[in-house]
Amino acid sequence: MKQSVSRFFTVIKSIGLIGATRLAFDLLISKAMFPRVRILRRPFYIRNEGTLQMGKGFSCAPGLIIDVFGKSSKIVIGEGVMAYHNLHIGAIDSVIIGNRVLIASGVYISDHSHGRYSGENHSNPKTPPAERELFSNPVVIGDDTWVGENVSVLPGVNIGKGAVIGAGAVVTGNIPDYSIAVGIPARVIKRFNFEKGLWMPV
Repeated sequence: MKQSVSRFFTVIKSIGLIGATRLAFDLLISKAMFPRVRILRRPFYIRNEGTLQMGKGFSCAPGLIIDVFGKSSKIVIGEGVMAYHNLHIGAIDSVIIGNRVLIASGVYISDHSHGRYSGENHSNPKTPPAERELFSNPVVIGDDTWVGENVSVLPGVNIGKGAVIGAGAVVTGNIPDYSIAVGIPARVIKRFNFEKGLWMPV
């Protein structure tokens, strides 16, 4: 009991009475709406027309936007996921985020785009973007992945377990397990060598 009281006053001292009051209110709102999450800091916006699963212990800083468009769409966030400011996840098909994923600020994850720009049946640039047909491809982010600041994860991407996505990367293709990927488009620059215990250049 003494430890809990001491911790409470340490929090108040570090963030102030107003900050502590806001934190307490955010906790109440989060638990009332999503009992399994740790905390969703306000403001957040959630549009759920399909299936939304938030795993035990999910926490997110202010600015979370989740869009689940359509009854057959789903977003699944695993257990112990931590996200910082301004995370935006959108799905018209499927976005799956594994367990213990760490997501930095300003990250965008989407399984769809307005129009088709590769393969067959390309979109006509004279059609306004908002009127172009939506195309989708599921997104999967594996357990224990770290997604850096201002990363974009685009449709059809499968990021493996234990991967690291460098700040500012635009991920347009699959990233293998235990790899570091950087750049636009993201490319693998290192893989973890378990025998040597080192991240080795590729």
